[in-house]
Amino acid sequence: MKAAVVVFPGSNCDRDLATAFRNAGCDVSMVWHKDTDLPADVDIVGLPGGFSFGDYLRCGAIAANSPICRAVKAHGDKGGYVLGICNGFQVLTETGLLPGALLRNAGLKYICRTVPLTVATSDSVYTRGYNAGDVIQVPIAHHDGNYTAGADELAALKAEDRIAFTYNANPNGSDSDIAGILSPNRRVLGMMPHPERAAEADQGNTDGARLFAHLTEALAQA
Repeated sequence: MKAAVVVFPGSNCDRDLATAFRNAGCDVSMVWHKDTDLPADVDIVGLPGGFSFGDYLRCGAIAANSPICRAVKAHGDKGGYVLGICNGFQVLTETGLLPGALLRNAGLKYICRTVPLTVATSDSVYTRGYNAGDVIQVPIAHHDGNYTAGADELAALKAEDRIAFTYNANPNGSDSDIAGILSPNRRVLGMMPHPERAAEADQGNTDGARLFAHLTEALAQA
């Protein structure tokens, strides 16, 4: 399996994401934001957390207009798999691969702690290793994680079972306690919490490891 992890100026979770992919059995390529093409035959693209371009303008807005994101958008539009975590989720909304926007946390403060999440659906390659209703512990680290969408967009997410994860105790004001959502074809996942920071025993928590393990397994079977 081939994974590509995009690196922007200000990314700080790119190596963590690459390690999580490698531990799950992927061959990983690091792709610079000024590149214009993704590696040939890539199975999944990872957009990591961090503060791309210093979070100037809207978070993720500059990164979404980088040369490589045109290739990422094309990859997603043609049915390719894309995983965006934290800042990567913000980039996915800015490219239009996912609906809604990530706004400043309701408390106007940066939050960095492990929080309980409920797995809202197991019907995706990303969540198939869990059961709907499972509660997992995953770190968050964000200042702009308040997921906001229009009434029609929220209704579609709920009706189509595209909410992947919800917060048990909403830390940032997100609509409907949303922590992660899926695209209409269920191949793009954006989530604010960091499963790559809960994927090894040395990190003190392996609740995120199942996401990567079952993702790789599902892509290998596809």
